[in-house]
Amino acid sequence: MLKVRPKIPVAVAMFVVTMLSPFLLLVGTTHAAPCQPGGSFLGLPTWYKYLEGQQVEDDATGASNCQPMLQGANDIWKVVAAVLEMLLRVASLVAIGFVVYGGVTYIISQGSPDKTKEALKTIISALVGLVISIIAAAVVGFIAGRF
Repeated sequence: MLKVRPKIPVAVAMFVVTMLSPFLLLVGTTHAAPCQPGGSFLGLPTWYKYLEGQQVEDDATGASNCQPMLQGANDIWKVVAAVLEMLLRVASLVAIGFVVYGGVTYIISQGSPDKTKEALKTIISALVGLVISIIAAAVVGFIAGRF
């Protein structure tokens, strides 16, 4: 006899991941510096996120801009940490895409045991990857904010 598993747990997991995905872009720490160079693309951090900035005044317009400064060899590791954090955030977004793909595959499987099993495997693997990438991004943000 074929057992039909309820689709409610999968739907709940998809709903939770979808609702929490905007907060993935907020993972990280803030830093106090004389000026904080701003700007981001799609909520991803910039490569100079952990560098201190210096106020530079434009002679032509009189506007004041914040320029990131490389002060020593230790600053290279800050740039590496920022790039690593960007890559981890992209990995989180890819994992969310795989959760959605697995959910759609699960829905269109129409109770076929093989397709349902593959879809659940995709969803579980994507959720594990998502958790790993979120924790790794948080650890990188914590460590990079300390040096």
